Amino acid sequence: MSDVSRLTRIKDLVRWGVSRFHQAGLYFGHGTDNAWDEARLLVLHALHLPWETTAEYSDCQVTDEERETVLALLHQRIDLRIPAAYLTGQARFAGLDFLVDERVLVPRSPIAELIERRFSPWLEREPQQILDLCCGSGCIGIACAYAFPEAEVLLADLSADALAVAEANIDLHQLAERVEARWSDGFDGMPGERFDLIVSNPPYVDAEDMADLPDEYHHEPEMGLAAGDDGLDLVRRMLAQAADHLSEDGLLVIEVGNSMVHVATAWPDVDFEWVNFERGGHGVFVLTAEQCRRHQALFSA
Repeated sequence: MSDVSRLTRIKDLVRWGVSRFHQAGLYFGHGTDNAWDEARLLVLHALHLPWETTAEYSDCQVTDEERETVLALLHQRIDLRIPAAYLTGQARFAGLDFLVDERVLVPRSPIAELIERRFSPWLEREPQQILDLCCGSGCIGIACAYAFPEAEVLLADLSADALAVAEANIDLHQLAERVEARWSDGFDGMPGERFDLIVSNPPYVDAEDMADLPDEYHHEPEMGLAAGDDGLDLVRRMLAQAADHLSEDGLLVIEVGNSMVHVATAWPDVDFEWVNFERGGHGVFVLTAEQCRRHQALFSA
């Protein structure tokens, strides 16, 4: 083992982490996409320093106790392949901080960019009722509540464990007056309710991709990832019922990731509009309420 006593500064610990992360062949895709950001995130967290800590702090000395705390956290990331967000207990999404643990997926959807753009150019008016279906941690719905301060937001999920995390995040952001968490299997828990905006990052990983996922993903709840052979088990149900839960000029936004190829195969005659993201990401489509009504028979077939 290398002489870690020589790691005396913050930047020494970050550099050490980057080197060991590369050596171990870690996968990055749960909030960061590279070893440097991941190591910096974990080092700063262990030292109780915010992500925004400026560069001049990098030369600051660490105590022996602090070094041991940092190294223990970095070794957890390396040895157990635990995503950094689970080690810190928090993740950032759409510029907001959220509580996360292994009951929910780590927030990382490109839908964050859409929220920051207030779903322009597709959303024609300020939504009053918003649904985050398959909400997990609640990050999408809560971020929508910030983007649309007059809207009421429903966070819905099949997992009671996920809803407990979502409720903790509602409390964290002090949004209980406008944001509700509710158990629901798809749309089953909201009969007769309609929404101006339905946003969903449902389970969509197909069987082939599930078999090939890096170790880091196996710390996440499988029910938040796997969705049958083609990844569309839940998406099919959502599309068949969406028209019944959208307002007259409502909007449906669903992320399907790599399973976008299966969407095109399943419904070649449907005019899905796929979102182009400036910051990366793919596999998010938009449908208007009118499109959902027009194609409902096809979706229900």
